[in-house]
Amino acid sequence: MRERQASQNARRAREFEAFVAGAAGRLLHAATLLTAEPPDDNPRARRLLTAALAHTYASWDRLRGEDPYDRTRQQLAVRFARGAWHEYGGLGWAHPRSHRKLDSVLYCLTPQERLILVLRLYEGVAEEQAAALLGLPTERVRAICARAMATLLHPPREAAPVIAKVAPS
Repeated sequence: MRERQASQNARRAREFEAFVAGAAGRLLHAATLLTAEPPDDNPRARRLLTAALAHTYASWDRLRGEDPYDRTRQQLAVRFARGAWHEYGGLGWAHPRSHRKLDSVLYCLTPQERLILVLRLYEGVAEEQAAALLGLPTERVRAICARAMATLLHPPREAAPVIAKVAPS
């Protein structure tokens, strides 16, 4: 009995290691896009991915033909949304601009816009699937994605520098 369980655990570990070897790079990139961190300094993205992979590993035996990449991507999205809710007070209302400036073109987007844009454009998730995952109407996902694209194509301008007037002497 113990030999059989040890054999099953070893097989499970090998299967999961093979999955991670093939998918971790793309998933880390998606997490980095979500967090808008630089690719070479992305601790939030790494924590996000680690938690999503841990959840996938914990449910590995219950996947029953379900795509582990899809499951991990869903976990990544849900955990990002939950973290944005706690960090910024909501997914789409508060804006991270008040926090430290990051060198990412996605930084100018709200967390909700980033999440939808990454799911739709980087991951290729259909509008209907993204809407179901986020609990939003399909039309809302379409509108948010369009707004995010418009913001990226025509970013908001920085405030003009203040020029101090010099009093005549």
